[in-house]
Amino acid sequence: MSKKEDQSEAELEAEAAEAREAAAEVNTASESDLEQKLADVEAKAQENWDKAVRAQAELENVRRRAQRDLESAHKYALEKFLHDLLPIHDSLEMGLAAAKDDSADVAKLREGSELILKMFMDLLNKYDIEMIDPEGHLFDPEHHQAMAMLESPHHEPNTVVNVMQKGYKLNDRLVRPAMVTVSKAPETKQENDENNIDEKA
Repeated sequence: MSKKEDQSEAELEAEAAEAREAAAEVNTASESDLEQKLADVEAKAQENWDKAVRAQAELENVRRRAQRDLESAHKYALEKFLHDLLPIHDSLEMGLAAAKDDSADVAKLREGSELILKMFMDLLNKYDIEMIDPEGHLFDPEHHQAMAMLESPHHEPNTVVNVMQKGYKLNDRLVRPAMVTVSKAPETKQENDENNIDEKA
């Protein structure tokens, strides 16, 4: 083998060695980069997991609070109404105590009762409770309950002539219909005669 060939082989081996070292460095660098990227991704995944767990816990807390508030609203919904109703009860008790006195003044008792009734009506208005007092109006089956029919020459047929019990609506929703007497046209003499004939037959 010539000297030239020996030199050529040596150069080739040197180049091959350099190439191997470069590849090793590349592999080492690649592994290091991959490990760093993996560590970054794992850290990000852990951070997102922590956020998801916190969000889930917060959502559960909000749900529990809303449930508690709803239960409290149902339980104490009438508290304000009761607070406004109690003075009326107190006034009625005082009026009753005054009425038991032998020297009670009827005019003052009547005046006190009227004031208590006004307090009560003001309370109903405050809570959008509307009284139905249809005397003199046409009968409305959606808001009135006919308890009796009455012949009346002074009223149009189907008119409320007497209110036995007033009705009430809460926010336009019927709570209790008014119990009423409704007018009907008086029977004519001919109808009376026909009825008498029917009865005799």
